[in-house]
Amino acid sequence: MPDQVTNYQCPACGGPLHFDTQAQKLVCDYCGSQYTNEEINEYYAEHNAAAVSIGAETAQDVADVLQWSEEEREKLRAYSCPSCGAQLICDKNTAATSCPYCGNPTIVPSQFEGALKPDYVIPFKLDKDEAVRKLKGFYKGKPMLPKAFSDDNHIEEIKGVYVPFWLYDSLAAVNASYRAERVHTRTEGDYRVTITERYRLVRKGTVEFARVPTDASSKMPDALMDTIEPYDYKEMVDFDMAYMPGYLADKYDVSAEEDAKRAETRMKNSAIQQIAATAVGAYSGVVPEYENVHIDQRHVHYAFLPVWMLSTKWNGQNYLFAMNGQTGKMTGDLPVDNMRFIMFFLMFTLLIGIAIFVLMYFAIL
Repeated sequence: MPDQVTNYQCPACGGPLHFDTQAQKLVCDYCGSQYTNEEINEYYAEHNAAAVSIGAETAQDVADVLQWSEEEREKLRAYSCPSCGAQLICDKNTAATSCPYCGNPTIVPSQFEGALKPDYVIPFKLDKDEAVRKLKGFYKGKPMLPKAFSDDNHIEEIKGVYVPFWLYDSLAAVNASYRAERVHTRTEGDYRVTITERYRLVRKGTVEFARVPTDASSKMPDALMDTIEPYDYKEMVDFDMAYMPGYLADKYDVSAEEDAKRAETRMKNSAIQQIAATAVGAYSGVVPEYENVHIDQRHVHYAFLPVWMLSTKWNGQNYLFAMNGQTGKMTGDLPVDNMRFIMFFLMFTLLIGIAIFVLMYFAIL
C-alpha cells in the first residue's frame, strides 16, 4: 500500500536529500550527489501522486491504533515513515518535516494539493552556519546586554522553516484634509514683522500596493515576521516541493480573509504617510483634520518564505530570534543588564546636568 508521505532520498545511494543553499540543488548527505528540482520531481512523481490519492484515511487509521482522544485527533496526524517504519506524530498542518529516527526529510504531498498549493516560494539562500554567525553579530554593539549572555549563551534549537505568507495586491484610494501654516519673517526699519498664513490642504490620490506580506501561521510571532522583512521578490519562483527537503513547513492555518485586516492596516498607514508627505514639505504646522483610506483588494498570492528560527534559554527565560533566510536580517528580544542600565542612566543624567550648568554659567556672564 502506498505511503501518505514521501522521503526524499538519493536515487544513487538512498541517503537523505536536502536542498542546498549554495548549490541551489538537492544534495545527498552521504555520497554528495546533486540533483536539479526537475530530476527529483520526475523521480518522485509517481510516489507523490500515490501519496496524494490516499487522502487522510491512512493517518486516521494510524490514529485509531494509537487510541488518541478526540482532541488529539483534531490537532495531530500520525504517519508511517517509508524508510524506517517509525511512527511520525505531526501537527495537522505539517507539510514538511524529518523523521526523528532515521533523519530522512519527509514531505506530505497532500498538504500541497489543490488550493493548498502555494503560488510561489523564495528558496533559502543562507544556511544554518550563517544563521549562527548572524546571531552572534546581533549580540554585538548592545551596551545593555549582559556580558554573560553573549559569552556563555548556547543556542538550544535552530530550524529552517518555510513560513506560509499571504501576499496582497491592492489599490488604496486616499481622501485627506490638513490644517497647515506658512510663516514669513522680514525686517521693516526697527521692527521684525512675522506673517503667518493659514491654509486648509485637501489631498486626494491613489497608492498601488503589490505583494504586501502577512504571515499565515498562528505559530509564528507576527512581530518577528514583520521585522525581518523585506524579501526580494525578484528571486521568487513558482512553488516546487523539491525546495522543501531539509526544512520544516506548515500549511497556512490563518485564512487570507483573516489576515487581510493586518495587511489593510499596513497599507492604510503607508498610504497616509505618502499623501501627508506632499503637504509636510511645503508647509509647517501640518495637522490632519481627517484621513480616509479605502482599500480595493485586487489579488492574493500564497507563498512560502524562508525563515531561520533560533531559540535559547538564559536565567530561566526563553529567547526567540528569527532570521530572514534570504537576506540575513536578524531580529529578536534580548535581556537587559539592570546594573548597566542604571549606570548608563546616571552617566547620561550627569552629562545633561553638566551641560545645563555650563550654559547657565555663560548666560549669566
